[in-house]
Parts: sequence; C-alpha cells; structure tokens
Amino acid sequence: MRRLFPVTDETTPSASGGSGSGAGREWSLAELAAAYAYPDAGPGEATPWLRGNMVSTLDGAAQHEGRSQPISCAADMRIFGTLRALADVVVAGAETVRQEGYRPARARAEFAGARAAAGQGPAPAIAVISASLELDFGLPLFTSPLVPTLVLTGAAAPADRVAEAERSGARVVVAGDGAGVDPARAVAALAGLGHTRLLTEGGPRLLGQFVAAGVLDELCLTISPMLTAGDAQRIAGGPAVAVPRRFELASLLEEDGFLFGRYRRPRG
Repeated sequence: MRRLFPVTDETTPSASGGSGSGAGREWSLAELAAAYAYPDAGPGEATPWLRGNMVSTLDGAAQHEGRSQPISCAADMRIFGTLRALADVVVAGAETVRQEGYRPARARAEFAGARAAAGQGPAPAIAVISASLELDFGLPLFTSPLVPTLVLTGAAAPADRVAEAERSGARVVVAGDGAGVDPARAVAALAGLGHTRLLTEGGPRLLGQFVAAGVLDELCLTISPMLTAGDAQRIAGGPAVAVPRRFELASLLEEDGFLFGRYRRPRG
C-alpha cells in the first residue's frame, strides 16, 4: 500500500496513484524530493532551516540494541538518502557517529543536477558535535570525505584533540564558550559557513538539545509499525522544555505500514 495524505503546503505533491494505478510502487526520488523540499528563502536571505530526521516504534523506541537500522525499512532509507541529498550539512552527535558507524556522505547522481542548480557541492558535509573530541580521526569520515568534515566543539576543548582533528583534514568550528556546544551557536556557525539547509540525524540527546534551545524548525518522523518494549531511548532526550511546543503537520506519507510525517514549527 502506498498513499500520500496531503496537508495544505506549497511543497506537497498531489496524491497521484494513492489507491489506484500507483498503489504498490515505490515513491520515486523525484516525488520524495518534492515532498521534502526545504522552504524557499526570500531574496538575499540566508536564514538557516534546521530539520531533524528520526524513526520511532509504536511504543516510542528510537533504537533497538543501540541502533536505528532494525526499526527502519527500505522506504525509510530512501527518505533518509533524499533528506541527505537535499541538505547542505548533516549534523550528528559524537555518540551517534560512533554507534552508527558514520561514513562520508556520498555523491548521488540522481541529485547532481538539482544540487548544482541550488549552488550546493556534490554531497553534504558531515558536522560532528563533540565536547571531548574523543573520536577516531583515522576513519574515512575525517580523512577522505568529498567535502571536509566539520567538528563543532567548545572553546575549552582539549588542544591536543583539536590539533589531531585538524591534522586529519577536518575543520574545527568553535560554537560554545566552555567545553560543550551551544545549539543556537552551532546553527549560526553553520549558517555563517554558507550551510543554511541543515539536517540533524540525532542522536536523541542532540535532538533534545536543539528542541530545548528552540532552534528546531522541522521534524521528519518515521513511525515504525513495531513494538520493542524495553528501555530504549526516545527520539529526543536531555533537558525538558517548560511548555510543550506545538508543531504543525505538513505532510504524511504511508508505505508498507510505515508512516512518514513532516512537522513544522508554526511560522510567525
């Protein structure tokens, strides 16, 4: 089964073939790119837009045995790849980089024309947020990316680790006065480098920090039709907000029982 439940939104494609001739086929990359397009910036504007992408089971687990892959599906991975192809930079926490075995983002021939037309490089940069910089800088993520990997840290980060990061070819960006990174400063620092289409893939602690700081503009959430029980993390952790923040539903897709929602912070 394949359906699109449209919500009034300029970027949402029509529900062609929902239960008719299109039922049973995969969402094309062009359809997904249209459904998940970043909002157009006004003339001369360079306002960052931070989008999160997460997956959750029916009972709220963001991971199974420490990884998100077991609760994902093929359609979720196509959307994952599409969101990366639309982004200037992919932001991830150090623990997620370690657990998920992050590698450099690759160039996708299917999106090459669109990225060139948008003034983007061949692939998004990966930005790793880390206070301690306890990362393996010998990994391909740092030594052989298409676009230099960014490492966001605080001003008090260990000098020897900063030097090792830079020797590996990574670009270190200070986005905090102490040991840690300030979420709002991280967003501003990335925008200052020309990265305005921002995508964070977590983990839950990092997403929670963006939520608490009030800088998350959009959440792309896959609801997996699975139950795991146990004590797995939710999609967002860390500090709580004083008052729950209401987001608006922009679009909702369904494929093979998985729901793919896109929620935006109300404008104005």
